[in-house]
Amino acid sequence: MYAIVEIAGQQFKVAKDQKVFVNRLAGEEGDSVSFDKVLLTADGDNITVGAPAIEGALVGAKINRHLKGDKVIVFKKKRRKGYRVKNGHRQALTELLIEGIDLKGGKKATSAKKEEPKKEAKSESKSGDLSQHTVVELREMAKEKGVEGYSSMKKAELIAALS
Repeated sequence: MYAIVEIAGQQFKVAKDQKVFVNRLAGEEGDSVSFDKVLLTADGDNITVGAPAIEGALVGAKINRHLKGDKVIVFKKKRRKGYRVKNGHRQALTELLIEGIDLKGGKKATSAKKEEPKKEAKSESKSGDLSQHTVVELREMAKEKGVEGYSSMKKAELIAALS
């Protein structure tokens, strides 16, 4: 079984007990981390593709160590000008050990609960404070109420007219 998971903005194909080098992650050596942005899982002929991510899927990993990658030399030169610059760079990396791929993780369920209060807050703001709205929304409200000259009004004037 393998999965394609997004870790630190990059996509990796991972399997259980595989070591993966990713850009430096926050956390100490020995910490367990989990990634819920699983884009694809495959178990033999059974392939599950997310849109964009598989809901409830989770990839668990353990941070083995933090290290630096190989040195990359950056050499710049402009011919016949005497311009030469040599720089080096070593990328900060984290070595992860993939502990398991779980298709029924449950982290997404908690994020869905967080979205519901946001929707309630939006509905409360529509009925209450007008300063929370954009000028376009205020102009639409003024149009519905039949306020004249709403297209040339500024935000403060629209709020005063709608109050």
